[in-house]
Amino acid sequence: MTHNNKTFENLPEEKQQRVLAEATREFADHGYHQASVNRIVDRLGIAKGSLFKYFGNKQGLFEHIFGHAVAQFKKPLKEIRDTPGHDFFERIEQSFIAGCKFVDAHPHIYRIYLKMLFNENFPLRERFLGEIRGALARFLRQLVEDGIKAGHLPEGLNVDMAVFNLHAILDRFLQGHAVPSLDPGLEPAHLSLSEKALGLTNFLRHGLTEASC
Repeated sequence: MTHNNKTFENLPEEKQQRVLAEATREFADHGYHQASVNRIVDRLGIAKGSLFKYFGNKQGLFEHIFGHAVAQFKKPLKEIRDTPGHDFFERIEQSFIAGCKFVDAHPHIYRIYLKMLFNENFPLRERFLGEIRGALARFLRQLVEDGIKAGHLPEGLNVDMAVFNLHAILDRFLQGHAVPSLDPGLEPAHLSLSEKALGLTNFLRHGLTEASC
């Protein structure tokens, strides 16, 4: 983050959340280039100079929103990683569910992520995608390595390939949850989120050769 936004952090929590909510909605609705600081401050009923005082410029505002989102995204993953008593596959199942709950709780944040993912002209795209996808990859790598140590996964498993595949599956699972129209006629719509997460986990656990998947 390039701007010192201590002034913003000293605001009452309620006002901070309102500013972040309106700014996030603006970026989600219009993308980065078309997002308007004027629209944000009009909805907030504050002076444009106040927002610049908090964040420096539009990029500083977006950086703050993104950093806040990454921190929120990491919280449930850390809890899954650090809670004892679960094997590798139980943690993966919990990750599917936690990711979807994050999407449901922060739909505007996830819309920004999708815009960033599929728009090559999104400013600082590589940096932002690298940060959030890197955080997920590090989490998955820890689960895989712990799973190998615990005997839940084979010792000869290619960790890099396992992380790549798990990342791809989880990312696509969240996309399908957030945008059901991506999977017309494919998604088992009659199943609950928990049932879908369990089914996919069983697929990972047993593969296509097991009838239980």
